[in-house]
Amino acid sequence: MFDLLIVLGLLLAAIVMFAIGRPRMDAVALLMMVMLPLSGIITVEQALAGFADPNIILIAALFVVGEALVRTGVAKSLGDWLVTRSGSSEARLIVLLMIVVAGAGSFMSSTGVVAIFVPIVLRIARNARIPAGRLMMPLSVAALLSGMMTLVATAPNLVIHAELQRHGLPGFGFFDFTPFGIPLLVLAVAYMLGARRFLGGESALAATSGRPTLGDFVERYGLEGREYRFLVESGSPLIGRALNEFNLRGSTGINVIAIERTKVFTRELLRPYAQFRLEAGDVVMIDMCRPDIDLDELERLYKFHRLPLAAPYFGDRSQEIGMAEVLLSPDSDLVGKTVVTSGFRTEHDLSVVGIRRAREVLDGLVADVVLRAGDTLLVIGPWRAIDYLPVHSDDLIVLNTPVEVEDVVPQASRAPYAVAILALTVFLLATGFVPNVLAALIGCLLFGLTRCIDMNSAYESIHWKTLVLIVGMLPFSIALEAVGATDIAAQWLLSVVSSGSLTLVLVMLFVVTAVLGLFISNTATAVLMAPIAIAMAQALGVSPYPLAMTVALAASAAFITPVSSPVNMLVVGPGNYRFGDFVRIGIPLTLIVLVVTVLLVPVILPF
Repeated sequence: MFDLLIVLGLLLAAIVMFAIGRPRMDAVALLMMVMLPLSGIITVEQALAGFADPNIILIAALFVVGEALVRTGVAKSLGDWLVTRSGSSEARLIVLLMIVVAGAGSFMSSTGVVAIFVPIVLRIARNARIPAGRLMMPLSVAALLSGMMTLVATAPNLVIHAELQRHGLPGFGFFDFTPFGIPLLVLAVAYMLGARRFLGGESALAATSGRPTLGDFVERYGLEGREYRFLVESGSPLIGRALNEFNLRGSTGINVIAIERTKVFTRELLRPYAQFRLEAGDVVMIDMCRPDIDLDELERLYKFHRLPLAAPYFGDRSQEIGMAEVLLSPDSDLVGKTVVTSGFRTEHDLSVVGIRRAREVLDGLVADVVLRAGDTLLVIGPWRAIDYLPVHSDDLIVLNTPVEVEDVVPQASRAPYAVAILALTVFLLATGFVPNVLAALIGCLLFGLTRCIDMNSAYESIHWKTLVLIVGMLPFSIALEAVGATDIAAQWLLSVVSSGSLTLVLVMLFVVTAVLGLFISNTATAVLMAPIAIAMAQALGVSPYPLAMTVALAASAAFITPVSSPVNMLVVGPGNYRFGDFVRIGIPLTLIVLVVTVLLVPVILPF
């Protein structure tokens, strides 16, 4: 009995510290990892056993997978697709947002997904004039629901899976959660469409940061309508010859911004240096500086075929092509020269597409303007060349870069490889050809081999705090079983539902898990409730899977308070939410999840 009181006392102390937030959660877990073996209830080896748990390695590997998807722009592409498809319809935006976030969160950290989508959603809200608070809550709800989609979607699923394996059971399959997650997502989407009018108002963060956008530069310098894309057809006189042989900028006013060339699985964007040689099938992206040029004559002369534009002034290639305003310093060697005679593009790998002098944008052919000290030049070209300017150019002072620079991903060209590796990893996880942890590690190695992520970024992507929290709380499962606490808790819960109805058992298990999750993290909740659910199943003589699944779904249903999950905390500020907003929206939604869980679990996972 004394050992039981010690374990329960330590557990209560941990819950109180989790609830008040002091010390931080991983520190509490480390403290418990030390106190439990000191009490003599478990051994040091048992306290440290979590570090050898394959599921801990699996969770760490999944953080790396998520970071690779971010660095290659796969995650951002989902956001761009969302912007394109939703238009200005708030209802359509909410539906697509929740579907995309839930889908992405099925294969990477839900916290990471929200971190990626918060700035995207703020930008969408600003452009569509929709209060940010109407979108941030659907974002967090969808991220939490993503934990109900697959085995690897959230840490509580893996914790419960590991507990089943510790009891000698096979554990859950990769898609065992999906039959519950999909109907819950559909209901949650419908619920959020109806509840959005009760959400918070516009956030202060939704206001513009004061930095210009690429669109602002286009408007300020009158670039709209000057952009064209031409396909180089067979027989073009440009094929196989260096660009500087034709002096396109001086003779016709054509400023070649970039060249698209088809590569394996993708179209690569190439810089147009002086000795660059075009090939048939290349797509030339140009800025037409001279308004009086005859486009039909240009197409006939160079055997070009005009292609449609996907976005104004090459906005669809903002991952590769950037803009910046730069100031010409008084002692610059460029003063007294034109852009062409100074060899500006050769020197800086950037093209000048606009010039502002004394707050006035100069009209006419940019290439003919003799530069003066104090001129402001609008340059366009690769982001890496723009980043290079402040460090390696004394002639130019960078004044402004657009907000889009914050969205640039470092390995965008590796995105096709990332998608293929993700598909292979998911296939291995779903089919079980190799153990889950090996499947994730294979994916990590392939991401590294294809340069989707480097070693430093991989280590930095791992949320060590989360891993320490899980490892530190796992000994409680062993300690609670060692002193018989799980059996006592299971018997108590069964006595509460004295009728013995299995439906009431599921209801009680869900409610206890959800209530516990109001005060501590859903991961710690899963660590504590998983052994109790298995003990209840053994006492009832039924399969443990329905009860374990109920705990998993309840642990992910952390909708009611902002402190229930890091996902909720991330949207509080951007959505301008109060504590009561989560309570008002979260309680009905939790009840919906409870009803669906109780109805579906016995059907899909029979007792």
